[in-house]
Amino acid sequence: MLLLNASGCLDALAAPEVARQLDGFVTKTITPLPREGNAPPRIAETAHGMLNAIGLANPGRERFLSGHLPRLRELGIPLWVSVGGFCAADYADTCAALDHVEAIELNLSCPNVDEAADSAAEIVAACRRATKLPLYAKLSAAHPDIASVARAVAAAGADGLSLVNTLRGLALDPRTLQPVLARGTGGLSGPSLKPVALAAVHACYAATRLPIVGMGGVTSGQDVLDLVACGASHVAVGTVLFSEPVAPSRIRGELSAVDTDEVMGAAHRAEKSLEFRAKVVA
Repeated sequence: MLLLNASGCLDALAAPEVARQLDGFVTKTITPLPREGNAPPRIAETAHGMLNAIGLANPGRERFLSGHLPRLRELGIPLWVSVGGFCAADYADTCAALDHVEAIELNLSCPNVDEAADSAAEIVAACRRATKLPLYAKLSAAHPDIASVARAVAAAGADGLSLVNTLRGLALDPRTLQPVLARGTGGLSGPSLKPVALAAVHACYAATRLPIVGMGGVTSGQDVLDLVACGASHVAVGTVLFSEPVAPSRIRGELSAVDTDEVMGAAHRAEKSLEFRAKVVA
């Protein structure tokens, strides 16, 4: 099992010591053209997590390939590149320009941009034609039948899934009763997202048996174990990195007594689900 970061939750060039705790670093989502993102304020705390409305702010494909990617390679850790766009060709063109990276994560589910992309399966199929690199489709649990989307992207050529992206939420300023974020809504992450992530991973593993990067509310070894039991091959940490940069090392220590290969898919085998709990350090 690999321990990764959720895209957008870590600047590896600003905090290389944090990135090196991971088994691989996932970049912010890269789009063909530079994006400034949404107007501030675009991050807000909630009682059980965080809202963000960054809006895919990034330097654009050309600057990323010429400047950012070479510097990331100097970190000496495997790199996963998150790719975004607003039509299938946007995604495919960026995939075609990438080489010598561990995998590509296709961001098919950002809640903080207005432009509508082509269907998830159409995008994956275009990217599959453009590259031989492993493709992980990042899906939203907001879809009423995420398992059907998972089957569609699997048929289109996805090598794996990333589950889940943030869900749209709203926070109000108690003094003004107006939205805290300039955009209004933002993507909800943090502990409140974990049950949603578990359900999505469980459903998509049953539907496809594809490798899955599970994410959403991971703050402990137990959270990792739960996602792996539901079917995640790998796990990503996200919001916790803002408050606890050493979380990956702590979580790895909590899992030191557990063979995650044995836990894999245990939630689909009810009689084996409980025997691993006592091994995780609280």
